[in-house]
Amino acid sequence: MRFTSERRLDDGVLERAFTLGEIPGTLWTPGSAAPAPLILMAHNNGLPKAEPRLVARARHTAAHGYAVASIDAAGCGDRPRSAVEEQARADLRRAVRAGEPADEIFESFIGPLVEKAVPEWRTTLDALLSLPEIGGPVGYSGWTAVGIRLAVVEPRIAAAGFFAGGYVPRAQREEARQVTIPLLFLLQWDDEGNPRQRALDLFDAFGAEEKTLHANMGGHVGTPWFEVEDGGRFFGRHLK
Repeated sequence: MRFTSERRLDDGVLERAFTLGEIPGTLWTPGSAAPAPLILMAHNNGLPKAEPRLVARARHTAAHGYAVASIDAAGCGDRPRSAVEEQARADLRRAVRAGEPADEIFESFIGPLVEKAVPEWRTTLDALLSLPEIGGPVGYSGWTAVGIRLAVVEPRIAAAGFFAGGYVPRAQREEARQVTIPLLFLLQWDDEGNPRQRALDLFDAFGAEEKTLHANMGGHVGTPWFEVEDGGRFFGRHLK
């Protein structure tokens, strides 16, 4: 892991960009000297680590005593896209504009993203946990499809907060029954891109004994900021 820039923010949080092989990422750490528990933060469907909503959540979370890391998935953010990925995105935009069913396009686009992203997250986790300023345990927050796979294959993930707004491939919907860690699931009741019943069925499928559903009125990007505070309390119970 090589740090390429750093800056100290007004709230005392240290923000550092890093590269790990081909993986670009950002790490936010609190001002305290003690090793901090770690939260991996991924935006839905591979949006970039520089997405303002993700950065705001990451900075707020780090200011409350956590190390927070985000990376760009393959083909997203600062990483080059293949011709296949560009075509899938174009097909998706066309289908959405035309009001056509898009599940199969999502499946062909998001499924491979998950398959590529999870090994990179695990490699990143190995590197992060070798840093003296980061301890355990480890939480996950964000993109549901990647979070499901990570929760199944990565025993170091102790708790997870999932956002229901991203498409979840069929493979991950099946894997949901194997997710047994404590879980907080956020649902926007009127999410125009995510059928409500599919999200409720997914919540029902999770195998966790401790799982909580928070549903709020509003569309895809309308998750209330107070859910960040509630997420902090959730992670506080399981990571501190």
